[in-house]
Amino acid sequence: MKAINLLGSTGSIGTQTLDIVQQHPDQFRVVGMAAGRNIELIAKQIRQFKPEIVAIANPDQLPDLKALIADVDPQPILRAGSEGVCEVAAFGDAEAVVTGIVGCAGLLPTLAAIKAGKDIALANKETLIAGGPVVLPLAQKHGVRITPADSEHSAIFQCIQGLSHETNFVVGKPDAGLRRIILTASGGAFRDWPVEKLPEVTVADAITHPNWSMGKKITVDSATLMNKGLEVIEAHYLFGLDYDDIDIVIHPQSIIHSLIEMQDTSQLAQLGWPDMRLPLLYALSWPERIYTDWEQLDLVKAGTLTFREPDHAKYPCMDLAYAAGRAGGSMTAVLNAANEQAVALFLAEKITYLEIPKVIETVCDRHRDNNNSAPSLDDILEADAWARQAVTEASQTLNQKTVVTV
Repeated sequence: MKAINLLGSTGSIGTQTLDIVQQHPDQFRVVGMAAGRNIELIAKQIRQFKPEIVAIANPDQLPDLKALIADVDPQPILRAGSEGVCEVAAFGDAEAVVTGIVGCAGLLPTLAAIKAGKDIALANKETLIAGGPVVLPLAQKHGVRITPADSEHSAIFQCIQGLSHETNFVVGKPDAGLRRIILTASGGAFRDWPVEKLPEVTVADAITHPNWSMGKKITVDSATLMNKGLEVIEAHYLFGLDYDDIDIVIHPQSIIHSLIEMQDTSQLAQLGWPDMRLPLLYALSWPERIYTDWEQLDLVKAGTLTFREPDHAKYPCMDLAYAAGRAGGSMTAVLNAANEQAVALFLAEKITYLEIPKVIETVCDRHRDNNNSAPSLDDILEADAWARQAVTEASQTLNQKTVVTV
């Protein structure tokens, strides 16, 4: 039985991870949980899974949470704030930590888990995008294994099991047999919209995904294709390939979750229904495979699988991500923070959908002369804070245009 700590237990990744634990109680147990502000849900999770320690985001909600679980025996240790989340990440005899916290907020808890010698089931892509220059050396120092838990990188990870490394996968070191990575993208909410219609986009339009059930932020990222651009950067850190060898293709059906191309041009793909539980389960069980009673993939039912090149006019965020990745250093932290802040402003209806890439590009351009090629953790956190403020400033002075190109 594998003991796990779960960061982001009330979010999409967290609830699906707990679904796996519930279905496989002989394989997994929960030691610690960290959650946001949904204390009613975390109270239910405490009753069901009996964690030893729990942290919530807001210290002011601790009294209410205590009241909700007053009759629970034994009582978990309760913590709050970012320090509490880091304590959960490093706590106890957990062997692995599922990092389901959205955004750069997941970076410090992940570092705390690595320092405590916990393996990482990485569902928070921002950890490597913003902190790759710090995270990877630290994981190597502490002998910590990082397994990808999002669908695309899990697909790549599963495909490379057939290459020379097999179970000797080393984060950041490309397999000698690996030539190219092909990330598939659903195309998001607006894949079938003409570019000319994008000025009409509302928040409600952008948070409705055709294939996946995800949180609002990542659903907007899917619509802009920034999520795929961020995944390109993450794939660079995870698998060690240059950016010229990582491609994106639109695959509306989301059945093929990504592919690899080998040196002889042969390609391998991982297929499955759009279900985040699959990559989460493999990240926790690797190198073993655990039987499930989930719906099996039926290719006849899936029907026609189609592919097309991304429209660069429709998805300028994709090009911004490639540019930031190639710049390296602290630029990827700035890109990530700028995107998080821009999406937050869009969700709050303070900027329009088309202004998201505009403000990100403005902020990245401002950072270009100050890009730190070998950032420390403090440098990354400073760049993150600066970028968020710069987005707010840029959004106040931005001139609106109908179509954005980069």
